[in-house]
Amino acid sequence: MTELTTTTIDGVSKLSADDWDRLVGSASPFLEHGFLHTLEATGCLDPASGWTPKIIVAHRDDHLVGAVPFYLKDHSQGEFVFDFGWANASHRIGRPYYPKAVVAVPFTPVVGCRILVDDSEENADDIAQQLVDEALDLADELELSSVHFNFIRPDERSLFEKRGLPIRLGFQYHWYNDDGTDEGNRYEDFDHFLSRFRSKKRSNIRRERRKLGQTGVTTQVVTAEKLTDADMHRMYRYYLDTVHKYFYGRQYLTEEFFLAIRHNLTDRLHTVFAHDEQDQPFAGAFNLMKNRRLYGRYWGCDREVKYAHFEACIYRPVEWCIQQGFDVFEPGAGGEHKFDRGFEPTPTYSAHYIRDVALRRAVEDFIDRERPLIRDEIAQLRDDSPFK
Repeated sequence: MTELTTTTIDGVSKLSADDWDRLVGSASPFLEHGFLHTLEATGCLDPASGWTPKIIVAHRDDHLVGAVPFYLKDHSQGEFVFDFGWANASHRIGRPYYPKAVVAVPFTPVVGCRILVDDSEENADDIAQQLVDEALDLADELELSSVHFNFIRPDERSLFEKRGLPIRLGFQYHWYNDDGTDEGNRYEDFDHFLSRFRSKKRSNIRRERRKLGQTGVTTQVVTAEKLTDADMHRMYRYYLDTVHKYFYGRQYLTEEFFLAIRHNLTDRLHTVFAHDEQDQPFAGAFNLMKNRRLYGRYWGCDREVKYAHFEACIYRPVEWCIQQGFDVFEPGAGGEHKFDRGFEPTPTYSAHYIRDVALRRAVEDFIDRERPLIRDEIAQLRDDSPFK
């Protein structure tokens, strides 16, 4: 069998969508060519963003068989697996922490395959392991401080453990279409979902929805080809509202991104728009969907209306997922308010390669000490579930 050849390219836009998406397969929609290419083509990954694509690709006889979404970084923004303390420790011992590399989707805290391999290859596991080695070798060659494989899939952990990389534990809140019975049936409707809650929690959700409805606010789910440029202009405006609202907010996406993604990833788009009593849209949530999973990403509004955020980002999407028979809703990082509304703590994993020996030992020690604390927090949350 012909040996693999590996190289790097400065973006997935250098590859055909068919070739790249063949590797992605059923994995996260954020990994698809349409999403990554749109980031590259609309100015989201310019030098000012601090994310520079250096995609590792593997070919056999000019046939693309593997890839790694590898990005050079000169800061730690937009990653959602926080290593600011590691950067400070590195500088204290006189080792520069930047540049480093991240293997992930820029600005996107969503679990997904990080080592992409053509499933039809007989030695797919060997190719995956070789690609991990290529990523570590590239870090050595470029004299990067580290490589961070963020939000890896649970079934990928062994790839990194075999190379001695520590696995960091985290968690997010995910919603599952599972009624909690031994049979694991799906919810029949939103009331069926609410029936699982303790009385006080259930009453609170109903009160929030009722109070919002009394103001005349309604919500509308708009997907795929039904979206218009006007919708996407509004969504960009809502996105900017959220960015500017918080001191830590940072704008990565451009208006061109929102307009282009409507054409480049049409089948994956899912939005929820909130309308006022005059039926005028004033807020919205931007999501993606694939393989019966919904992924929440951005929310914003022209004006604050109490409970509109919960309705557009939680209740209406959950209701829609039940109606459409979706299995999981991943609303993104953070947000303890999601827990009280039926989202369950779900472990996430990342793997970390640190070149400097002293810093590596410190990071490994930190991860080892942090892990039981995260496990205890997940266990405590599950014990305090809002469900009966």
